[in-house]
Amino acid sequence: MKASGFKMARPPRNPIGPLIEGVKKLNEGPKRGLLIGRFQPFHLGHLQCVRYVLTRLPEIIIGIGSAQFSHTLHNPFTAGERITMVRLALDEAKIDPGKYYLIPIRDLRIHDLWVSHLVSQTPRFEVVFSNEPVTSRLFKEAGFRVEPIQFFDRDTYSSTEIRERVVGGKSWEELVPHSVASYIKDIFGDERLRELAMSDDPRHHPGGEHHRF
Repeated sequence: MKASGFKMARPPRNPIGPLIEGVKKLNEGPKRGLLIGRFQPFHLGHLQCVRYVLTRLPEIIIGIGSAQFSHTLHNPFTAGERITMVRLALDEAKIDPGKYYLIPIRDLRIHDLWVSHLVSQTPRFEVVFSNEPVTSRLFKEAGFRVEPIQFFDRDTYSSTEIRERVVGGKSWEELVPHSVASYIKDIFGDERLRELAMSDDPRHHPGGEHHRF
């Protein structure tokens, strides 16, 4: 019996197959971490934390927490001022701007909505770096990987310590990057703190419930 000459048609090539495989490869493994803090002000310990995260992952989101609060002893600087401080410090440290995002995050004060609120404000991330118990628990329950931060001389490099030194008229500049010290003086941030100390009620400091950093 002669062959009819009919050849089976080859199945059509899936044009998006390679694209899907490429996306899968891109998504393999964590690419971006989240570090959130108030940074009131941003100091050398914070800088070391950023460097640490960038040894673990290619990119970092730096969340500027309690973004709606300013002009109190607990939160003296605005979100815009803190973003400027962080950018100045990272530029001074010669950290590639392509490796980080600076995102202001307003406090929601509702625990069961806080993570979804934060996620809606940021680029995608896979790992959260935090030592704060409530923050860690909330992100774990939301399915994120949480890793502790290596603190660097926590007793010395502390935003609380810096604020207290400024108010007390003691030396504080050596605890922050040079560019941050200059910026705080340029905006009269040290004067602001001393004036707040004369008028602010220390019993009322809004903000910072999830990220005392």
